[in-house]
Amino acid sequence: MTGIKSIGGEILYAGDHAIIADAAQAAVREGVSLRQADLSWANLGGAKLTGADLGEANLIEANLHGADLSWANLGWADLRGANLGGANLIGANLGGADFSGADLGGANLIGANLRGANLGGADLREAILSGADLREATLSGADLRRADLRGACTYGANLYEANLSGADLSGADLRRADLSKADLHGANLSGTKLPPGADAR
Repeated sequence: MTGIKSIGGEILYAGDHAIIADAAQAAVREGVSLRQADLSWANLGGAKLTGADLGEANLIEANLHGADLSWANLGWADLRGANLGGANLIGANLGGADFSGADLGGANLIGANLRGANLGGADLREAILSGADLREATLSGADLRRADLRGACTYGANLYEANLSGADLSGADLRRADLSKADLHGANLSGTKLPPGADAR
């Protein structure tokens, strides 16, 4: 048996892995906060969690592929190694969250708050990050090939060795960002605000 537990150990919903997504969705519908919940390794693929409060939740290695987390709060959540491929994260609060090694390929992060988030080594291929707040975020070694970063704010972000080849960075703010050894081959830098001395090739 497994369940949705708070950090304090209180079982909010109990059930096996087959119905954990139903339990989480029920919690959201009933207005139950999932803040600090333990959902590590949970299968939440395709779950409808719009507006859910998952702040500081443990979602290590969780399957959230195709889940609807639009306008959800995942501030300071632990999503290391989680699968969020194709997930809807429009307008979500992801500030300070740890996405290191996570799969966010094709995810929709339009207007999301990722300020101070750790996306080191994350897969963000073809992710939509237009208008997202990535100030001071860690994206070192992240795969951002063909990602849409139009108008995104990456001021002060760490993009060391990030792969941005073919990405659309038009109108993005990259001032004070660390672009050391970043791959910008074929990237669209029209109207992009780059740090002094940056190689825009």
